[in-house]
Formats: sequence, structure tokens, C-alpha cells
Amino acid sequence: MGGMTETERLRLRLLGHRPAGTLRGWLGPIIVAIWGGIIRFAGLGFPGTLVFDETYYVKQGWSMIKYGYERQVLDSLAGADATPKVDDVFAGGNPDVFGTAADFVVHPPVGKWLIGAGEWLFGVENPFSWRVASAVAGTLAILILARVARRLFGSTTLGVIAGLLLAVDGQAFVHSRTGLLDIFVMFFALAAFAALLADRDASRERLARYVGALRSEGVKGDDPRLRYGPWLGWRPWRFAAAVSLGLATGVKWSGLYFLVAFGLMTVLWDMGARRAAGIRCWWRAAVLREAPQAALTLVGGTLVVYLLSWAGWFASSDGYDRQWAQENPASGPGTLIPGALRSLWHYHTQMLQFHRTLQTTHDYMSNPWSWIVQSRPTSFYYQGFDQGTGECTVDKCSSAITNLGNPVIWWAGAASLGVLLVMWLWKRDWRAGAVLAGYAGGYLPWFLLEDRTIYTFYAVAFVPWVVLGVVYVLGLIAGPRNATPERRRTGLIIVGAYVVLAVAAFVFFYPVYTAELIPYDHWRWRMWLPSWI
Repeated sequence: MGGMTETERLRLRLLGHRPAGTLRGWLGPIIVAIWGGIIRFAGLGFPGTLVFDETYYVKQGWSMIKYGYERQVLDSLAGADATPKVDDVFAGGNPDVFGTAADFVVHPPVGKWLIGAGEWLFGVENPFSWRVASAVAGTLAILILARVARRLFGSTTLGVIAGLLLAVDGQAFVHSRTGLLDIFVMFFALAAFAALLADRDASRERLARYVGALRSEGVKGDDPRLRYGPWLGWRPWRFAAAVSLGLATGVKWSGLYFLVAFGLMTVLWDMGARRAAGIRCWWRAAVLREAPQAALTLVGGTLVVYLLSWAGWFASSDGYDRQWAQENPASGPGTLIPGALRSLWHYHTQMLQFHRTLQTTHDYMSNPWSWIVQSRPTSFYYQGFDQGTGECTVDKCSSAITNLGNPVIWWAGAASLGVLLVMWLWKRDWRAGAVLAGYAGGYLPWFLLEDRTIYTFYAVAFVPWVVLGVVYVLGLIAGPRNATPERRRTGLIIVGAYVVLAVAAFVFFYPVYTAELIPYDHWRWRMWLPSWI
């Protein structure tokens, strides 16, 4: 270190070890993402019926493409058995199931626009089109997570392992093969996290150059330029994060939780950077110079993108509540607010009321305490067959899609939480804190909503951070680079064995992820816990 310049020493302190930007740094993540994509796209159009909540979002996606907003189904298809009747008509190749009245929906438009885009590109009559957007998002998430883990842990190998574990997780896999919304929340939240991680490195590089140059000139710590440090300017990666968070919120409002968690995370990173750089008033500088810009960029950007996601509703004249302001004229200061925004606000108050009062009993509802160990997975699809029915050649057969996280990953993820908390609070390891921020945004808020009807499949939103927590522990097991060869060899054997076990578990559960026809006894073999049935 003696031959290093002030800037180089400061860069090492602020950024730590960074793997070289070699071809291997991209090649490994790309290969594992391609493999993950192949298993997601294979047989994507099966089953050819609407699965679970596809009954809502696949039809609403097509309505978005045709009308720019969601319409109710035809009155002639309504009734006590409306859902199966409409689903049969839609899946049978006739997507024209809509009347003229707008439908009251409780989730924003982005996810449905994405599903609708797939239907428009590949033909709505083709079940592949209902799910292709999910498969693309799930595949790209593997690549992003592999690169995130590489940057976070300073290891290409750990990055590839993270991508591979996401590829073989059942939650991520099943959501990547169904036309539901939650995979998009996960994807955009992960993209925002990746952008803020890149911003962390870029801003610290800038800080190292500024402070290093001043110190090389002999400037002392009480100099005004080092008392607070520089304003680091407008940070483009934060704008990218704001766009991603706006899109996540535009899929489901739960994206807002990630905005809060990641906003606090990035400000804490700024505080830590200034403190490590030797800025005397580091706390005040971060709060006064960086926090307002972070709030303006992230909160303002998220709001703008969210409003833009409602463009189809704004452009329509018949969307739900679109004419509410015209029918309810404003008075006083309310006259200054455009009518369209007043109508949208009223619509949102009704959506909020729905979410706050949703307490319908459901066989697959679950408590968030159970999510981390996947004790009550959600059944997306199940069909039983007797011998002689179709290809069933034994007494009874089953075809199921069970949204069950890979137990090898999730149970290890539950154990890793304790390690993460200790390493963050005791060792002040920012990497552990970053992983916990993902949990804070995707998991923690649901404990405040325990009285609401909620399901384990919502947990897909924070799967990337479950994987990152596991990989963090695997990195500790593998040992530091300066460990003895024997220590490294033992650690790598344990890590390799764990990865093989996770892949083997995925292969074992694959039939109940993909609706493969198997003997009923084989289905029961895969239901390890009574609560899984």
C-alpha cells in the first residue's frame, strides 16, 4: 500500500475488492441465465387453461391492449358460474368476452400492460402469449441477480451461484411460467436495487477522486472543502432506480415498500462513504447535501413514472371512475386540481379501501411468519385423473402446479437471516445490510397486514434477497481469499455440495412445478409436510 496514491488508497477503502471486468464476469451470468430461460420457456403454453389468478390478469391484459383500460365481461357470460364460463370461452380461442362497462380493478396497470404485450405479439389465442412476459422477466432477473451478487460480494463465482439458485427456485420458476403480476414486482425491485448498487460504486469513485486529490495537495481535514465534502451532482443510476421503482409500484402498490427501504439504504450508504473518506461532518453532509436529492429523485421519479403508467386510463373516456370529477365538481382549492387527477385520486381511495378490508377466507391463505420456510405453498393448478383417463396408466394420477419455493434454498435462507443480522449489527458489514434492505422492502411490511387475506406466493417479490442471503453465508463458508489452501478446499467442497443439492431438489419437484402428469403416489412423495397438501 506504500506505493499507492491518496486516491488509490481511498478508492480501496471505499469500494473494497472488485473483480476485474473480464469476459468471465459476463459469460458465467449469461450462460446461467440462458439455461434458466430455456427451462422457463420449455412447454410454456401448457396447460392451455387459465391458471389460478390468470383468470383476472390475462383477460385484463388483453382488455388493456384493446381499450387502454379494463372492461367487464359480457353480461351474457355473467352469473353464478361466470368465472369458469368466461375462462372456457377465452381459453377456447375467443378473447372477445368484454362488454362496454369499465371494470373496477385493484391493481395498477403495468403488469397487465406487459401481459397484454405478449398477447399482442404472439396471438391472444395462444397460451404461450399469456405467460411470455413473465418468462422474460424471470429470465432477465437471473442475469441481473448474478451481476448484482458479483458486484456485492466481489466474486464472479458467487455471482454465478446466485443466478443458478434463482434459476432453480420454485417460487421464481412457477411465477416465471404463469401470467400473474408478482414476478414483475420482483423484477423491477431487483432492477432498482441493481441500479442503486451501481450508484453506490459510481458515487464512491467520484468521492475518492475528489478527496484524494485534495489530500494529495496537503489539504487538512478542517478545510471547508473537506469538512462537508463535495456535492456529488445528479446521479443517473438513481434516476434508473426511480424508473424501476415507479414500474414496480405500477404493478402493485407493494412496490412502494421497496421505495422506502431502498431510499433509506442509499442515504445510509452516502453517510458511510463520507465517514470512511474522513469527512468531518459526514452525517450532516449526507443529510443536507445528498438526502434531499435522493428523495427528489427517487420519490419524484417514482410518482411521475407511476402516473405515466395510467396513460391508457387518462386517454380513455370510459375507464372506471374516469368521469367522476365531472360528475362531482370541485369547490374551493380543489378547482385548481385537474379533473383527471381528482378522478384518479377517487379511484385510488376505493382501491385502498378494498385492500384494507380484504378478509375473505381462502384455503391457501397464510401468515407471513410461515413464508420464509414455505410452510403453506399456494396451489395454482391441480387436476386428478383415474386410470384410463388420458395418459394415466395407474389407479390415480395427478397434474399440479404448486407455488413451492425450493426447500433447500428457503430453509437455508431462513437460517441465513440470523447470520445477516449479526454481521450487520456486530461487524457493520454493509453487504449484510443491503440484503436485509431487500427483506425490509419485500417481506417486513406484510407483518403489518396479517389480518388481510394474503398468500405465500407474494413472497416471490423478495426471492432475490433470500438467494443473496444464502450466497452471503456460502461466501463465509468458502473462506477469504487469503485462507489456507486446506481451508479453501473444504469450504468450496461444502459450497459445491450445497449447490448440487439445491439443483437436485429442483429436479425432484419439477413435476409439480410444471403440471406434469405423474402417479398420485409420486405427487404425495413431494408433499413433505401436511400443510403442503
